[in-house]
Amino acid sequence: MKKIGLIGGITWQSTQLYYQLLNSKVAEKLGGQSSCKCILESVNFADISTKQAAGDWDTLHTEMTDIAVRLQNAGAKIILICANTMHLSVPAIKEKITVPLLHIAEVAGKVVKDKGCQKVLLLGTKYTMELDFYKDVLKHQFGIEVLIPNKEDREIVHTIIYSELSKGIITNASKKQYLDIIKKSKKEGAEGVILGCTEIPLLIQQEDCDIVVIDTTKEHAHAAVEFALQ
Repeated sequence: MKKIGLIGGITWQSTQLYYQLLNSKVAEKLGGQSSCKCILESVNFADISTKQAAGDWDTLHTEMTDIAVRLQNAGAKIILICANTMHLSVPAIKEKITVPLLHIAEVAGKVVKDKGCQKVLLLGTKYTMELDFYKDVLKHQFGIEVLIPNKEDREIVHTIIYSELSKGIITNASKKQYLDIIKKSKKEGAEGVILGCTEIPLLIQQEDCDIVVIDTTKEHAHAAVEFALQ
């Protein structure tokens, strides 16, 4: 089993999901008392979110890269960033490491295609929804048409992530707001929705929706296990 390196704490709410998903999948695959070989470096999300809001991406790229290098030096054979938004740092990281980095948008794109969807809604932080780094992977590598919510709805999605989900706060009111946004996208032809923030699965699951739900947290973790056990 190869050792998986995790950049976590973005946020710890979803990082604990990663740890659970990785170990559960290894146990399912290998049976008995098997669990995942992994190493985690967890950041202070308050520092990350402050730099994100300030647009200080260069500093974040440097910090993410330094962590990835430390994980590689500690024996990780694959790197996972346990957050969708911080995949903005992937180009910088790849310049400094020699082990693979499992891109969450590439994992999501493969699942979308496997589910037979051509047009999907992307939900996530405003950075993930509005910048091109994530949508470009889906469009150019997989030919997927990507919808994002309107400006008002993007603000709702983003605010709930940072003010509630990142703190483990789950409310029915916020769930309803997300589901209303998903319903709007269905009217625009969306066949599925990518939960493009690793905290959103705390709020939304497949049973809540009548279109395909892509849980990027689960799919990313499971793809890492497949790699680790090859």
